[in-house]
This record gives sequence, C-alpha cells and structure tokens, in this order.
Amino acid sequence: MSGFENYPAEVKALEQEIERMGIALGIDWSDEVQVRTLAREAISAEHDGTMTAASHGDRPALARAELFGLAALMLKTMEESAHEGFLTHGGPVWKIFGRALWAEYETRRRT
Repeated sequence: MSGFENYPAEVKALEQEIERMGIALGIDWSDEVQVRTLAREAISAEHDGTMTAASHGDRPALARAELFGLAALMLKTMEESAHEGFLTHGGPVWKIFGRALWAEYETRRRT
C-alpha cells in the first residue's frame, strides 16, 4: 500500500525496539569499538553463526539476530520512504548503529 505508510511512526517504533535489544544485549551505544564489532557481525559471515546459535536456543544470539533483523527493516523503511519522497531520519541510537554498519560496508567494499 505504497503512499499510506506512516514512516515517522514506523521508524520511531523500530528505533525503540533497537534500543530495547541494545539494553538486553548490554550494548553501550557510545562505545565505538563495541558498536563497530556488532555492525561487523551483522554484515559478515559471522551472522550465519549467530543465526545458527539462535536457532539452537542461544538467547544472546537470538537477541543479536533480532537486532540485525530490526536494522534491516529500518534500512528498508528508510529506502521506501525515500522512494515515496519522504526524508525519514532515525534517532540517536539508529544514527550510531547506521554509521557503524555503513563504515563496515565501506571497509569490506574496499578490500
């Protein structure tokens, strides 16, 4: 139903869930090394190991897998809003995690 989405509300809800997952995982969003390590896992082959561990009941792995899924949904929502002509911004936690994801992507692309 293109054109009927409330992108700001969707982004806010996703950000809140990302924050909750961060709390559950003990993530300090101001710790660049910790956030960058999480971003690296999200876009690397380590992600497969996380998914496997999550499927076997590993609760921290399940929380990380959910966080990675939320990040993918956030990116998709922002992409869709841009295609509809809406500029949608995440909040502070998303900006920190999004920058780390982008930095990891750029690092991998160059190697």
